[in-house]
Amino acid sequence: MKTALIDNVPLTKRDMYYKDVPLFKAQGTVDRLVDDLAVTLGLERADLKIRAASKGLICGTGLTIHLLEGEAISINDLEGTLIPTSEIIERFELKGDISWVLVVEKEAVFQTLCRFQFASHRSLPGPGLIITGKGYPDVATRQLVKTLSDNLPAHIPIVALVDGDAYGLDILSVYKYGSHSLRHQNKKLAASRIEWLGIWASEISDLDIDLDTLIPITLHDEKKALAVLSRPTDAVPMKWRKELTRMLHIRRKAEIEILSSSSSQKSNSLIHYLAHKVCHFIEMSA
Repeated sequence: MKTALIDNVPLTKRDMYYKDVPLFKAQGTVDRLVDDLAVTLGLERADLKIRAASKGLICGTGLTIHLLEGEAISINDLEGTLIPTSEIIERFELKGDISWVLVVEKEAVFQTLCRFQFASHRSLPGPGLIITGKGYPDVATRQLVKTLSDNLPAHIPIVALVDGDAYGLDILSVYKYGSHSLRHQNKKLAASRIEWLGIWASEISDLDIDLDTLIPITLHDEKKALAVLSRPTDAVPMKWRKELTRMLHIRRKAEIEILSSSSSQKSNSLIHYLAHKVCHFIEMSA
């Protein structure tokens, strides 16, 4: 880190880890040390010349990412485009009409939606954007969702598809409220408008899914759920609390994969579910 500051050459957290693997033992150690140092000094990670490797993906139409070096990246609805690290992004530019934004927890689901060109699917009232942070999102992905949250008109819903368990909701919480590790940046990264589209434990019966096909919760799932439920009321919406409580009651968790595990029309089941839910949120936002 000292060398990066002196030479003014940014270093990734992955690079730091591989400089002394026996010392750090795990990538998470480097991540925590860098974030803790930034918090202690009251700085952003970029001020320390440390950046994370690009991680998030986006597909759709109508968005251009402008980089500091002058390059412009236009996205499309056929494949995912890597969201550059936040340190090299100058601005996001929206063009054309966007009717909705969908954030998905898992890359596999994202790739399926790209393959079916869901961002411009005929069953939807208009084109949209699909984003994934591949689990817990990096700063660049959060920055993009925050930008959309702040600048898109209120009638355009921003919704998230995550597992109906405590880990899925914890990921959604990072988007909506911010993370503990980067709490000093939460004001500029938290996208308060994002809403939970699904999947909910309470809708399993309506989806004609057998409860016995759901995965039983583990002790870790239970501990995580109780930890989330213990958070302040303004950090866990009532809907989240009800769904987590239901999960604890039925001792099963609703994962996104359940939408595509019970028939040969598995991709169509996912597409139908998302189209129905996105349309519902568009109607509610009108």
